[in-house]
Amino acid sequence: MECLWTGRRCHHGRVTDTPRPTPADPLPPERLADRLMEVFALVGPLYRRVQRKIEQDNAARGVTAGVRAVLDLLHTHGDLTVPQLGRLQSVSRQFVQRMTNEAAARDWVTTAPNPAHQRSPLIRLTPAGRATIEAITTSEKAMLAELPGGLTDAEIDACLRVLGRLVDGFAETEQGPGGP
Repeated sequence: MECLWTGRRCHHGRVTDTPRPTPADPLPPERLADRLMEVFALVGPLYRRVQRKIEQDNAARGVTAGVRAVLDLLHTHGDLTVPQLGRLQSVSRQFVQRMTNEAAARDWVTTAPNPAHQRSPLIRLTPAGRATIEAITTSEKAMLAELPGGLTDAEIDACLRVLGRLVDGFAETEQGPGGP
């Protein structure tokens, strides 16, 4: 309870300078774990629903969620190696190689020599691959614009900040102490 005269925290008649916990204070570990379990209970089903929707909407184009992810990363980052694509997605190199092979079979990607590493070629979007991912993202943005919204920029920024910190935190636990 706060003292009416001093504004300081009052506990059973004693006035203290102990600050009152605020919503901005970091959560204690056990409370943090409980709250993160709530987040993961929503993120899992959301991820699966989005993946199903992407695959349904792109079935006519012959684009799986995995191939779509490869095309999108190449569109966003430019030429990348298979290991780089795997790291960006937190998936195995073997999985990315399969997705890259599928994309190459459709003439959406090609390989180019990698001056930094002879045995790991760069994967590059072809004009057909660029057109495909641009059509997909245009369609996805139109679908997302139709969702019931009411979200503010601040809410989206907070969501991105929290999810980014979680991704980074899990990356650190995968690497262990001292880095990769």
